[in-house]
Amino acid sequence: MSSALNGDKDANPPTLKPESDDTASTEHYSPEEEASLLAESNTQKSSANTLFSRAAYSEAIQSYDKALSTCPNHLDYEIAVLRSNIAACHLKLQDWKAAIDAATASLECLDRVDPPSTQRGGQDGAGAVEEVDDETEARIEALRKSGRSSDDVQKLRTKALLRRAKARLETGGWAALQGADEDYRALSLLPTLTPPDRKTVERALKDLGPRLEEAKSREMGEMMAKLKQLGNGILKPFGLSTDNFQMVKDEKSGGYSMNFNQNR
Repeated sequence: MSSALNGDKDANPPTLKPESDDTASTEHYSPEEEASLLAESNTQKSSANTLFSRAAYSEAIQSYDKALSTCPNHLDYEIAVLRSNIAACHLKLQDWKAAIDAATASLECLDRVDPPSTQRGGQDGAGAVEEVDDETEARIEALRKSGRSSDDVQKLRTKALLRRAKARLETGGWAALQGADEDYRALSLLPTLTPPDRKTVERALKDLGPRLEEAKSREMGEMMAKLKQLGNGILKPFGLSTDNFQMVKDEKSGGYSMNFNQNR
């Protein structure tokens, strides 16, 4: 992965479409207020970048959080940059869950300013691009006015996906590995991958298959052992155990039936 954090230009000009928080309520700023808040946020971000370069990752997270607290909440691209940088810090600290959460928050912001294309199927227009609503249109316009482009979004999306995939891979477990597989497959389709990152993605996808099967088998075995323990506790007062019941597969239908053997 690239060592650069920002995925954006150093100067962050303001965007104009207001939205205050994840609940989608709106908050308007005058151009002067917005510029002042953004300048303060950028100052904190620069400090955080310096701390990151010095390997002071915990302190960098605190500075990025301060940058978030002053950044106008409708500036989704700028917030996505900060969230992705926070994810990079958590990766360095090997706090995989926090890295996943931060990268996911970054991706959600990017989806708001430049949503992935969705297709309609069926009789009402298979293959037609879904209509963009007014709010999404305003956010896309805000991205344009900020001097950013869809290419900028895609580059940042690539970084956030790489960071989340790495964290999920390190977390392990069936569900996390499935998530990593989905992220790496999405990354393999992006034209914004650098050659080194593409090699990382290809290697990860190659290694994930056996790991997924191993994790699935292990967790299924653990689950069945717990179910057996629970079943034995229920059956014990009746002088029975789960060993008295045997699942038999019907080779013709592929279904299963349960046989009871009292002598076990």
